[in-house]
Amino acid sequence: MFEIEQRLRDKGITPDDIVTAAMGLYVSHGMPEDQAAVEIKKKIGKYLDDPNVASLLLGAILLEDELYTKRKNSEIADDPVFLLSDEIIGMAIAECIGGTYARFEFTRYDQKKPGILATLGPFLDDAVAGLIAGCTSRLYSECI
Repeated sequence: MFEIEQRLRDKGITPDDIVTAAMGLYVSHGMPEDQAAVEIKKKIGKYLDDPNVASLLLGAILLEDELYTKRKNSEIADDPVFLLSDEIIGMAIAECIGGTYARFEFTRYDQKKPGILATLGPFLDDAVAGLIAGCTSRLYSECI
């Protein structure tokens, strides 16, 4: 949907990178890590095709380009505390996929920033963290 997977790849973000970041904070709910990684990758693929998730990710990509990447001395280069729209996008993606529980999972990924999350700008780190949080939260719910 909206070529989101390719747009993320163009930013250097692959599905495997997303899975690696997800596994950085994986909490076993009775599913072995290798099996969980496969299931998380399937969920990521599924939700990249969801029009709501895809449009929020596209919004993050475009905002990051306009407000961060293209600006020589961007006001948001350090992801300042007054910038909240990036967090809102991340939480919206997480909740769209995994409901209210995913908001708490989003906070874990947003604070720790495992894997590729640590290398991304202010909008994409939260958007991808939201994708991970939604998918891992949904996986945990299915394991219970």
